[in-house]
Amino acid sequence: MTLTPFLEILLLLTVTVFVVGVFQRVRVPSSLGYLLVGALLGPHALALVTSAESIRLVAEFGIVFLLFTIGLNFSLPQIYSLRHTVLRLGTGQVALTTLAVGALAWLAGLPPAAAFAVGAVFAQSSTAIIAKQLGDQDELGTRHGRLALAMSVFQDVTAVPFLVILPVLGAAAVITGPSLAGELAWALAKAAFAFGVVFLASRHLLRPLFHSVAQRRSPELFTLTVLLVSLAAAAATDSLGLSLAFGAFLAGMVLGETEFRHQVETSIRPFRDVLLGLFFVSIGMLVDPRAMAEVWHIGLAIAAVVLALKTGLVSLLVHASGIDRPAAARTGITLAVGGEFGFALLAIALGAGVIDATAAQVTLTAMLATLIAGPLLIRYNRPLSGLIGDHAPQTSHAALQPDAAQTSRLRDHVLICGYGRIGQNVGRFLEREGIAFVALDLDPQRVREAHEAGEPVFYGDAANAEMLEAVGLANARLLVVSHDDVGEALKLLQQVRALRSDLPIMVRTRDESRVDELMRAGATEVIPETLEAGMMIVTHALVLLGVPLSHVLRRVRDARSDRYRLMREFFHGDDALAANDATAERLHAVTLPAGAFAVGQSLGTLGLHQDRVLATALVRAGHRTLAPGADTTLQAGDVVVLFGGPQDLRHAEQRLTGEALRSAAP
Repeated sequence: MTLTPFLEILLLLTVTVFVVGVFQRVRVPSSLGYLLVGALLGPHALALVTSAESIRLVAEFGIVFLLFTIGLNFSLPQIYSLRHTVLRLGTGQVALTTLAVGALAWLAGLPPAAAFAVGAVFAQSSTAIIAKQLGDQDELGTRHGRLALAMSVFQDVTAVPFLVILPVLGAAAVITGPSLAGELAWALAKAAFAFGVVFLASRHLLRPLFHSVAQRRSPELFTLTVLLVSLAAAAATDSLGLSLAFGAFLAGMVLGETEFRHQVETSIRPFRDVLLGLFFVSIGMLVDPRAMAEVWHIGLAIAAVVLALKTGLVSLLVHASGIDRPAAARTGITLAVGGEFGFALLAIALGAGVIDATAAQVTLTAMLATLIAGPLLIRYNRPLSGLIGDHAPQTSHAALQPDAAQTSRLRDHVLICGYGRIGQNVGRFLEREGIAFVALDLDPQRVREAHEAGEPVFYGDAANAEMLEAVGLANARLLVVSHDDVGEALKLLQQVRALRSDLPIMVRTRDESRVDELMRAGATEVIPETLEAGMMIVTHALVLLGVPLSHVLRRVRDARSDRYRLMREFFHGDDALAANDATAERLHAVTLPAGAFAVGQSLGTLGLHQDRVLATALVRAGHRTLAPGADTTLQAGDVVVLFGGPQDLRHAEQRLTGEALRSAAP
């Protein structure tokens, strides 16, 4: 069946909206949904979209805007500031993986240029999958989580040289030896020249240009200017024989140093997201199910080898930088997953003729396998890391371990688990009050410096029962969990409660979403950062408004004693956090129609407490009453503001409005 171009676009959009919507609902990366749409509608399957080449040409702008956005987020000063950690590790990981995988591909029979391209493709990792899976597991705040996410983001920058090299390899496919080296040197020289031109032009033209445009206060003109600058920079590098994306990256990197960075990113995001989705659709159209059926076993074997090789290389590299072996192993496992940017490099290599169609199908199959296996590897990174590195403390950290002779004399001290900024602040105040404390942390550099400074800080996993006993848990008077890793905090609470059921435990968390879970696990007090920040703002605001300090402090004390209920009473709206959180308490307004069951009854007789719901306010004829009494009789048109969990709120609303409950009225 042949469709008109308009119907092809309509069909493509319809299927894309449906598939991506389903993938997002089941919490699968959208990029896989776009790939599936392209594979289904492309020329190798249903062949309903025949203008694949036109789509590919338009989709190339998705990579242009993606690199432009990456450039915005990695300005020159920021890259320079990361040179000692993420830059070194990120660059080393990409280089080693490219060389190792490329060498294996060359030994398997691929030409050197194609082998290099395959190595570059597999050197990338998916930031979207890593961030999502680590977030679901409460591991974004861990050492391996922070390091893996930072390295995956920085990989996008280290991949930029491939945008210069791959087209040269394609154009010089028959050139070898010194001639090829000369071509690469000439390409790098042109890249340096392009960088200088874009950098100077941006410094002397872009800032004044955007100042002038911003003064017009026209979002339309600002967006048009952003599009003009990004595409003009891309055209400039393209005219030099370099890739379009490289020029866009340079323009973004220079604009990232200006005060317009955030507005530029906001303006370009809709174009980037749509065109990037279209790019993944075009990649999906490259999938040939018949060819893939013949090479799937080879693709799976390659995926297994690449995952193992990448895990080992990253683990060794991270461990060599001074990170303990367990954290290094978990970082390696997390970064083993393939990346969406690898598809971009594969498309560039295929378009430049560096890699042939058969090798591209095998590489594409292996890439898809790594993307599918990635979330599982990240989910079980802790047990899998035991196969790579022993979780026992390393000998290099032996001097930082707690000494029984030192800790056996401790009495009535405070244990601090996590010695970051918050833990150190707690320690400083305890020291000034003359209260003894012992801290545990898994950052060897931080522990070493604090230890040398004479502070009672030791290297160790606070969730380990033996470690807790070694730092005097039996004689402690308080335990403070000052890190923000909720998953580790829950494990720690389980260990501590098995050893000391009477010990008061304070736990820090970012927000109120996990407060009840931590309390059930045994926490005595949970301090949500966002709520405490709100408390401080309210305190200062009331004092500045002239409210007596004693009255303000009493209000704050009451709010804390009520477990921040007043601070937790807010309307969530339809944001992603509220939609994904099935337990967070919230406010909900219920309007009583004339036939509602609750009309004519008092709040006390409705049994809202049975649903664990509280009526916080009543709005009648435009007048708002806080904390209405149990004897308040409800009328038609009243708006009752309820506070509780989502499920409890639904039950309470049915209780207030349900006609079916009229017969059950007392």
